[in-house]
Amino acid sequence: MTIDLVRVSKLMSLRGMCSRREAEYFISLKQVIVNGEIVATQGVKAPVNAKIELLSTGKKIQQDKVTILLNKPVGYVSTQPEKGYRAAIDLVTSENQFIKNRKFLFSYKKKLSVAGRLDIDSKGLLVLSQDGTLVKKLIGPDCNMEKEYIVRVEGNVNEKILEKLSFGLCLDGKSLKKANINILEPFVLKIILKEGKKRQIRRMCELVGLRVVSLKRVRVGRVNLNNLPIGKWRFLNPNETF
Repeated sequence: MTIDLVRVSKLMSLRGMCSRREAEYFISLKQVIVNGEIVATQGVKAPVNAKIELLSTGKKIQQDKVTILLNKPVGYVSTQPEKGYRAAIDLVTSENQFIKNRKFLFSYKKKLSVAGRLDIDSKGLLVLSQDGTLVKKLIGPDCNMEKEYIVRVEGNVNEKILEKLSFGLCLDGKSLKKANINILEPFVLKIILKEGKKRQIRRMCELVGLRVVSLKRVRVGRVNLNNLPIGKWRFLNPNETF
């Protein structure tokens, strides 16, 4: 009786252990055991009923919760894609990784939550994380985390308008928290919020007679966008905290 042999990487994929590419990566790290023996080379085949296991380092890589920083372009939605548009998470690929300090695995895209949306017409720093505790810290009801935006507007920008934007406006029947507003140059504002209602800055500006031309988020807490190119992403470094 002939026993069918299949590539170990394909078997791991079929069993839902990881993708084929991830399996090949784990094999290269000598983290895959087949029927009690470590697989050391790519392309090795095994019986379809072979026992396949990951060693501890491979398991830890899979179980690590990742946080990703993306410079979202205009035209991408933060969460569920709308008709004719793509979701920002589609940009989280190995090709778009800006700093190659850690290998990208497809499993990292599982259970990624957006911690503070940017609307389709806005760009800049978008935080995606598998860490539910961090997401709650950034967008939970008790969140007091600063988010900084650079906003270009049209309209009459004067001290009275800035005062109204800073404090005293209401949205959805509730008073807004005090905002920090500064003029960087004519018609360009730096706006720092400690909350994140839907399209908040655009709606705030409408209330005082201004129209937002462009909006870019450049900072969340202590984490800055810095030189991350548009459409690219990187991992949050272990030494970075919000």
